[in-house]
Amino acid sequence: MRRARPGAPPRGTGGRTLTSVGAGAGFDGSGPADRRDERPGRPEPRPAGQEHTPSKLWHVTLCVSGNEFPLKEVRRGLEQLAHDHPFLLTSRYANDHAEIRYWEEARDLHDAAAVALRLWGEHRSTAGLPPWAIVGLEVIDRETYHQRVAEGYGPPPAAPVGVHPY
Repeated sequence: MRRARPGAPPRGTGGRTLTSVGAGAGFDGSGPADRRDERPGRPEPRPAGQEHTPSKLWHVTLCVSGNEFPLKEVRRGLEQLAHDHPFLLTSRYANDHAEIRYWEEARDLHDAAAVALRLWGEHRSTAGLPPWAIVGLEVIDRETYHQRVAEGYGPPPAAPVGVHPY
């Protein structure tokens, strides 16, 4: 039994309430996260005057480097990152640098790059990643990625999905 004033929120909540958040107006519904069939006939609310900008897929390559770190710990940290965030395609590593490649869904290049630039730092402690700095970032749209691969000058194929040494 909870003792409180009638209508008062539970202690420690500060008046906060939990709400459900939809995919948002920027989601174009073409991916596996399309949930429109669960909410038939309910269009997403959009502020007046705001245009609909659908999300796109961006191929991200993030390069990090720093002081030497034990290979086993680098591999374990990258595997933990891949486990925590299954969107990662592949990671390559050595004892003083690593490269992470993945697809990011975002409204534009700026949003995809902002997420990528936060990835390493935000997950450094939770995944046990080395204290390395970001030294390179490439964000390209899906069409450019496929064009590069077709012309033979794109990044090496990510066929071996997972964490691999250089």
